[in-house]
Amino acid sequence: MSYEVLARKYRPSNFDEVVGQSHIIKALSNSISQNKIHQAYIFSGTRGVGKTTLARILSKCLNCLSESGPVASPCNNCNSCNEIKDGRHLDFLEIDAASKTGVDDMRDLLETVQYKPSTGRYKIYLIDEVHMLSTSSFNALLKTLEEPPSHVVFIFATTDPDKIPKTVQSRCLQLNLKTIGKKALEEHLLNVVESEGIENDITSLSLISESAQGSVRDALTLLDQSIAHGNGILDEKSVKNLLGTIDGSLISDLILFILEGNAERAFGVFYKIEELNPEYENVLKHIISFIHKISIEQFLQNSNNDDIKEIASKSDKEFIQLIYEIAVSAYSKFSIHPDPKEALEICLLRMLAFNPIANIHENSSSVKDNVIEKKKLIDDKEGSKSKDLTKKKIETPSKEIIIDNLTPSKIESNEQWIEFFNTLKMSVFAKNYFGHLVFSKMDSNKIFLEGDIEKNSIPSNVKKEFEELCSKIFDMDIKISLNQSNVKGGPLFIKEQEDVLRQTQAESKIKSDDSIKDFMNKFDASLKEKSIKPLN
Repeated sequence: MSYEVLARKYRPSNFDEVVGQSHIIKALSNSISQNKIHQAYIFSGTRGVGKTTLARILSKCLNCLSESGPVASPCNNCNSCNEIKDGRHLDFLEIDAASKTGVDDMRDLLETVQYKPSTGRYKIYLIDEVHMLSTSSFNALLKTLEEPPSHVVFIFATTDPDKIPKTVQSRCLQLNLKTIGKKALEEHLLNVVESEGIENDITSLSLISESAQGSVRDALTLLDQSIAHGNGILDEKSVKNLLGTIDGSLISDLILFILEGNAERAFGVFYKIEELNPEYENVLKHIISFIHKISIEQFLQNSNNDDIKEIASKSDKEFIQLIYEIAVSAYSKFSIHPDPKEALEICLLRMLAFNPIANIHENSSSVKDNVIEKKKLIDDKEGSKSKDLTKKKIETPSKEIIIDNLTPSKIESNEQWIEFFNTLKMSVFAKNYFGHLVFSKMDSNKIFLEGDIEKNSIPSNVKKEFEELCSKIFDMDIKISLNQSNVKGGPLFIKEQEDVLRQTQAESKIKSDDSIKDFMNKFDASLKEKSIKPLN
């Protein structure tokens, strides 16, 4: 006897065995119990969630011979139940619409509708993938579907209900099947492996359930493959090799190094992933899912994963949204890229390229070297180390820094802090976070800043970036201490005030200009709102 695959062996034979479709089962059971049988049903849903299975169970309920009328639970022992199960019942016609799409096929089918059932109560027509019927076939079906004989029931199954004409949908009772949750799939697979006596572990079942993406049939098919791959047993390593699943710690490290702007270490992790010979499209799916979980944690703080919690606390919310968009955009174009590996590589490179923190480490060291070298040249020229209060410009390959006294030793006021802050070239994240804070004091190697930090929590990686930049300039290990207060007067606040003043002065100057006044009076003109801009 040939082997019976698990997807067929464990196909439900009654409503109680159906996984995860309680809302459908309740509706069907109640209608049967109340003897309110609809003339036509549409079962819609993705592949492998039980459309055809529910149609067959409903057919058995309607024609079961265990009682005098339809039953909510078929006996599965009478001739009618067994014949429907085997597909040889004379009054149960299962038709594949994909192979019989023409109007002639539909006419041949409808000619049999008028004949009463030979052995059952109802003549049942199950049309699978009904959306593939031609327009002519649907038109031929309409009249019969609207007023069928009392002994006829139509059951349509489809994965694409939107392609079914509205005129057909309005004549049917439409029931939408849900995808099955991961937990429900795990429980179902556990029952199957225990019934089969298969050695297993919960991690393997979890991996299979996740890969099935809500489809019971896919889950059972993957379970069959995993058992064969593991030579009769299920273990985590074997299942991962079969499914091409990447260790979650590798994805976690990859995202962490991208957020830190460390390209070398990020691609070091990527090369480890490459050694596993994965499906690069699946790797990108895992990356997208991981970034999504980080974003959820940042707003809801509901994750149970320590890695996700740690990365979420260190990361900027806006940048997480940006790399998520980059990853999704890359995935949408994955199928047209000639090389999947290159497609994933360029996706990672884009994440790094758009990370303002990416060049901090390499640039900051060159800044300090140039500062020291410039200071030595000036000291040699003047013959002393006197402090020059004139501002000096120091050119580097990546940025220009303007600093007072070349390498400042201490900042004593908020005005000095603002002047110093405005000379620094940093990421937009660091600028936006620290630019709203006010200088309090500087004690040894510690700079105290204050402001409304409760509403504007600074990610640890942004704080680290700013501390490293200050450390290079001051030539010592600078630490930033943050205190909550409502005081205002940070560099960006002062700049905003200056911009408002400059804007007001520009508008006043234009409006008071005599030539402009004469022109406006002569032509009855007016100044367009917000059209006046101050000169840079």
